[in-house]
Amino acid sequence: MISKKFEDRSFLFLLLLVTIAFGLLMKPFFSAILWAVLLAIIFAPIQQRLERSFPKRSNLTALLTLISIVLIVIIPLSIIASMLAKEGALLYQRVSSGEINVQLWIDKARESQPFITKLAERFNIDLADLKQQLSTAAVAASKYLATQAFSIGQGYVQFALSFVIMLYLTFFFLRDGRKLTQLIIHALPLGNERELLLFRKFAEVARATVKGNLLVAIAQGSLGGFIFWVLGIQGVVLWAVVMTILSLLPAVGSALVWVPAAIYLLVMGHMWQGIILILFGTFVIGLVDNILRPILVGRDTKLPDYLVLLSTLGGIALFGLNGFVVGPVIAALFLAFWQIFMQEFNPS
Repeated sequence: MISKKFEDRSFLFLLLLVTIAFGLLMKPFFSAILWAVLLAIIFAPIQQRLERSFPKRSNLTALLTLISIVLIVIIPLSIIASMLAKEGALLYQRVSSGEINVQLWIDKARESQPFITKLAERFNIDLADLKQQLSTAAVAASKYLATQAFSIGQGYVQFALSFVIMLYLTFFFLRDGRKLTQLIIHALPLGNERELLLFRKFAEVARATVKGNLLVAIAQGSLGGFIFWVLGIQGVVLWAVVMTILSLLPAVGSALVWVPAAIYLLVMGHMWQGIILILFGTFVIGLVDNILRPILVGRDTKLPDYLVLLSTLGGIALFGLNGFVVGPVIAALFLAFWQIFMQEFNPS
């Protein structure tokens, strides 16, 4: 008995050790694996419809679904990324050449709005120092946007490898997703009912988070780009994409772009344009977040709005851009585990 216990404990210890080592081995491909899983979950309905049309042709249906992913997701994102890189490079060129002069903007604002000088004096703000800091910040920000394309180019081999791995894994997750799920359920010692509940929760939250947040972000970015175009603000594509990315943050996202733009228009004397932007941002762009996000994200994830916000911010802080999915998923699994615990171990 002692020998058997020792053997079992030794085996479990080595199993844990090898599993940790394997996890570290896969760490460089975390993003590729994550997005392969997410794409397989999101496009599973298309895969299932194709399977009904082509029974016993799993390779063909997985390939057709993968082609759909490329056409619907990959190609549009590639076009947007190239446009963003072009706009970022153009912005940096205009700032560095002096065509866009932040210090000149502040001088014009002081002339058109004298209260700015009085306000600065009241709060002991040195406008000359502020001009220099804002000018430096503008150059740094535009340089950052411009150098991202160059950085991607430098890391092209790694990016291309991760991209190919993602598509490769997506094909197999689409084809063998059910088998892999059953295998994991069989391997985990949590009880089949609990594991099925947790897998369903993971799939629901991942699907709702990706689809919901992306739809809200695209809607807000598109509306923001539209109003910027109407008001004649330059770099529409750049600001639309930036608003789309920032809109992944609930409640505050796109406002980080249109609010400063509205303030700029007001202090520069473009009163009607600034007022229009404030009204459009508050009652159109803002309502998209307030109405669509709870419907598309909160309802399916069954998470309160404040928890969606906190888990998204925490996820992004820990995992980068992937965190807007990972954060809410962890929060939902946290609630699911505690729900199981209360129902089974601490019933009232």
